[in-house]
Amino acid sequence: MTLPLLKRLGARDRALFMRMALDARDAHPLLSFWRTITHLGGARASIGISVASLAIPTVTVRIAWHALLVLGLSHVVVHIVKRVAGRERPTVALAITSIIAVPDRFSFPSGHACAAMSVAVAFAWAFPLLAVPLLVLALLVGCSRVTLGVHYPGDVAVGQAIALMCAYLMFAIVM
Repeated sequence: MTLPLLKRLGARDRALFMRMALDARDAHPLLSFWRTITHLGGARASIGISVASLAIPTVTVRIAWHALLVLGLSHVVVHIVKRVAGRERPTVALAITSIIAVPDRFSFPSGHACAAMSVAVAFAWAFPLLAVPLLVLALLVGCSRVTLGVHYPGDVAVGQAIALMCAYLMFAIVM
């Protein structure tokens, strides 16, 4: 029963990917937007934003550390799951060309989507009035990973779920 379910989920994930991903040969009007937004989930941006937030008077060292701890924990979980799952990226499995450089050979789960959600949730927890824009931005980072051809939608959803679980765990322990 499990194998047919996984096959159906995989087929739907690939079908949704094919509808969302941009063709690398086309000059799409939002291409520069997607390329810019996707980097917010990268290590430089997610760590940099967490550390740079200390320059904002309302951000305490404790809030910045919470963001870094959630980011670190979720990063460890993502890399363990990536190695265990070993899912090929769409560029390999579907023989397509991605619009941006492929960071590594494993697709599941999305590290960029996880990192963006980790930082967004940590700051949303501390600043509830900013929760909606922060979470929307994190969701856009996830969409960018599919749109640019480096992840399936399921990779993004699981990456973001890992971030949410790690944030919940971290705040349950720390708070």
